[in-house]
Amino acid sequence: MKKYRSALVFCSMIFLSLITVAQSSRFGKERFTDGKGDTLNYRILTPDYNLTQRYPLVIFLHGSGERGKDNEKQLQWGVLNFATDQMMVAHPAFVLAPQCPEKQGWSNLDRKPGSRQMRLLTQPSRPMALLIALIHQFIQKHPVDTTRIYITGLSMGGFGTFDLLERCPQLFAAAVPVCGAGDTSKVAFFAHVPVWIFHGAEDAAVDPLCSKDMLDALQKSGAHPGLTLYPGVGHFSWLSAYSDPAMIEWLFRQHK
Repeated sequence: MKKYRSALVFCSMIFLSLITVAQSSRFGKERFTDGKGDTLNYRILTPDYNLTQRYPLVIFLHGSGERGKDNEKQLQWGVLNFATDQMMVAHPAFVLAPQCPEKQGWSNLDRKPGSRQMRLLTQPSRPMALLIALIHQFIQKHPVDTTRIYITGLSMGGFGTFDLLERCPQLFAAAVPVCGAGDTSKVAFFAHVPVWIFHGAEDAAVDPLCSKDMLDALQKSGAHPGLTLYPGVGHFSWLSAYSDPAMIEWLFRQHK
């Protein structure tokens, strides 16, 4: 019986690994170069589209552990959920997954030591500036439904989600920041954008009060954001967030 169970577990692991490889292969490898010659690696999931229709665009920002130049690691968490057979049939969309270089970040925030207070700096980080340019170029070259552009990200990418919302609020129809934080003084810029925030209640890496601060600030600005706080969950709240069918259905219902 033990041998049977071990063999079953091993086969299951192999099967899941093959599925992951298949989903990863659906993301084409690309590189964006701006006018200064700076580059940003990204992967792109392309729906089975025809030129008579336009499709949603999801921008997915990875966390700090997936930084690099291999154009691979950014697919490790969450984003592959958009590349399942079921998802691509139910919600065909372009999914853009850029990779932030080592020792850089998506957000450009001035954080006060020992405080949750953060101030958005005027200039975006270099990876964020490249991403903004990439998004505008991508929209021009592909059949994107500009009323259905969504931004989401986890951890460092959650910070980046708020950063991008604060810099380009007119772009987005909805946002899903996962275990992130932002500048509470800037939320009025994107109070019109539907936001669903996710965080683990026991997160030791990013204080869950950061998400609560953003929630409170948005509510004071007249917005009606959602917050899902997972009890007993640490930093890996994205495992539940991106596997939540209700979140996915909510996201793709949003239009500008």
